[in-house]
Amino acid sequence: MKFTDGYWLMRPGFTARHATEVAEVRAEEHRMTLYAPVKHVTGRGDTLNSPLLTVECWSPAEGVIGVRTTHHAGSVRRGPEFALAGAEAGTGKVRREGSVVELVAGDLTLRVDTARPWCLEFTAGGRVLTSVGERGTGFVTDPAGRHHMTGQLALGVGELVYGLGERFTPFVRNGQVVEIWQADGGTSSEQAYKNIPFHLTNRGYGVFVNHPGKVSYEIGSESVGQVQFSVEDQSLEYFLVHGPTPKQVLERYTALTGRPALPPAWALGLWLTTSFTTDYDEATVNRFVGGMAERGIPLSVFHLDCFWMREYQWSDFEWDADTFPDPVGMLARLKARGLRICAWINPYIAQKSALFEEGRRAGYLVRRPDGSVWQWDLWQPGMALVDFTNPAARDWYSAKLRTLLAQGVDCFKTDFGERIPTDVVWHDGSDPQRMHNYYTQLYNRAVFELLREERGEGEAMLFARSATVGGQQYPVHWGGDCESHFSAMAESLRGGLSLGLSGFGFWSHDIGGFEGTPTPAVFKRWVQFGLLSSHSRLHGSKSYRVPWDYGEEAVEVTREFTLLKHRLAPYLQHAAQRAHATGVPVMRAMVLEFPEDPAAATLDRQYLLGEDLLVAPVFTDDGTVEYYVPEGSWTNLLTGGQVIGPRWVRELHGFHTLPLLARPDSVIPLAADDQRPVSAWADGVELRVHTFADGAERTVEIPRTEGPGRTAVFRLRREGDRLRVTTDSPHPWQLRVGGPDGALHTRPAGTSAADLPYPS
Repeated sequence: MKFTDGYWLMRPGFTARHATEVAEVRAEEHRMTLYAPVKHVTGRGDTLNSPLLTVECWSPAEGVIGVRTTHHAGSVRRGPEFALAGAEAGTGKVRREGSVVELVAGDLTLRVDTARPWCLEFTAGGRVLTSVGERGTGFVTDPAGRHHMTGQLALGVGELVYGLGERFTPFVRNGQVVEIWQADGGTSSEQAYKNIPFHLTNRGYGVFVNHPGKVSYEIGSESVGQVQFSVEDQSLEYFLVHGPTPKQVLERYTALTGRPALPPAWALGLWLTTSFTTDYDEATVNRFVGGMAERGIPLSVFHLDCFWMREYQWSDFEWDADTFPDPVGMLARLKARGLRICAWINPYIAQKSALFEEGRRAGYLVRRPDGSVWQWDLWQPGMALVDFTNPAARDWYSAKLRTLLAQGVDCFKTDFGERIPTDVVWHDGSDPQRMHNYYTQLYNRAVFELLREERGEGEAMLFARSATVGGQQYPVHWGGDCESHFSAMAESLRGGLSLGLSGFGFWSHDIGGFEGTPTPAVFKRWVQFGLLSSHSRLHGSKSYRVPWDYGEEAVEVTREFTLLKHRLAPYLQHAAQRAHATGVPVMRAMVLEFPEDPAAATLDRQYLLGEDLLVAPVFTDDGTVEYYVPEGSWTNLLTGGQVIGPRWVRELHGFHTLPLLARPDSVIPLAADDQRPVSAWADGVELRVHTFADGAERTVEIPRTEGPGRTAVFRLRREGDRLRVTTDSPHPWQLRVGGPDGALHTRPAGTSAADLPYPS
């Protein structure tokens, strides 16, 4: 939200008050409180008739410093609040020397010189990361009398800002106005399904604004040298998170707000859906599933979208008997073919549903201040909203889903959760403005916890559209409603990379696009991109996404890239385990892996899948693709071709290839079984070795499917023209140097060491 008229003036009717100096410091062992007048105090008279801001500073974890600025502390604090599971008391240390007081949290320091005008400096490694200057701490009242707390952090020369959730606008946020406010706006606008008040920069730090309501950002847009954030409240709290690398920033941020759960490995395979408004019944489902099998395209998950329930009755969680007369038998038949089942749900109850009256009588539906049930006709006629702040309502809703799980459903697509009203009263007394963004957390958590309870740890997963801070704990998330053309494909990727820089480890999208029908070229290119994403789902709105609808070559491309993803399963599962352990996403923006390379800073049409595979999707009809290659000799995993960086590359690719480059000194494990995502990955594994420098070493951990945390370990080292390998794996294994045509060395079970030739 903009408050100023240019640099010098305020907008008409706006009044600003900013901290000008430190009047007093109360220093404790682990925290300090600064009292800041909003005008220069020259005498006792200046302390009258003027605000005094209270600025509390502390550390919840090493490398993280919190700052809370309060104007009037007596305001009622109604929930909800973000859960900060990783916060610890007493981690910072306050020290004082003369007029300087510092709060030290590991390698991060907050420095204040009380003899100078107001300035907070955040430093690490002997350099200033950012600072809070003369307009950086304060409040503004607007013409309607509303009270906004504001913060500003300085941007350095060349400093770039990323994140703030899954945003489809330009990847670098500088110059943008961003409202952290959940909306069902598709992928072609400034609105977002997943709004996260956390950004990071290319200067080694991130900032998390700890406020679940609307947070308004001006990112070098109102004051071009500042990131400004404001909330309509009496208090503003934020945490500065130091890296120094972007990966370390994400590790510390997700340690504070929650790490992603590890999705089940079966979810890595290809998902197929009925699509949304298309006609379907069990015969259609069988035609789709059988058609994929006949064409040699393995399926892992079949998803039934909205119309598995009767029209006008979403959600009543009852199968439409006209189209699915034997749902239990149908699910059993599908599961006998090795499929998992996903069912679409949302948190809304239509008036025609029998659950509406049941929920109304029991008080399970959100109400207006006059006690009536909140309803509208958008999406479903007379639609009401489940009140997840009511534990009884949560249990009631979960019980309906429990029945579906007993019938054979394995997971749920938790759609919607964004259009949450603010003219309502919540069961637990939550502030409606703060609940608008937070509702999705209650919704997705309830469903995820039910799945974990019913299916067990490591088997629970969602396919969720909306999220807020902490939502990364309940994967997987997908990119929402996109169009079916190349521009929408590119904007979807931008959103996914932005979400990954906001603490989310797993992300997917509708292969082929949701709205409209893709051309065969768009479909085939989107299939390549989708099957080189962490999770892969074919889905549409008014048209099917079975590949034979787009031509025989589309069938071939879908088959080839599905089999490729199965072979990559041990590599992807290891990346998933790292996301679970560290918060570093499976799909990584180039800046995350190459923060020291200035050419990587703005790249949003390519990414790293895991840490060793560069993917550059093709966004053109003629197959032309332009992408950037960082330093070193990179190898195309599909063709074996070499690309030497750093440089920009322009190539022409048919539909069976794309830039899929293995990093120098990398070892990519490929499963022997390409027919399913879960297999005995270490048994017969092929280790694909790429441009090892003399003396290079690499340790490869191949997850075993018997349980989490168990791995087969291979250690490789090049010594001149020899490659020495040691392993604890009891299984046979293979090794290939270079691309798919390189010499293949096979070793039998029990081979714990090998000395192999390495070609010059």
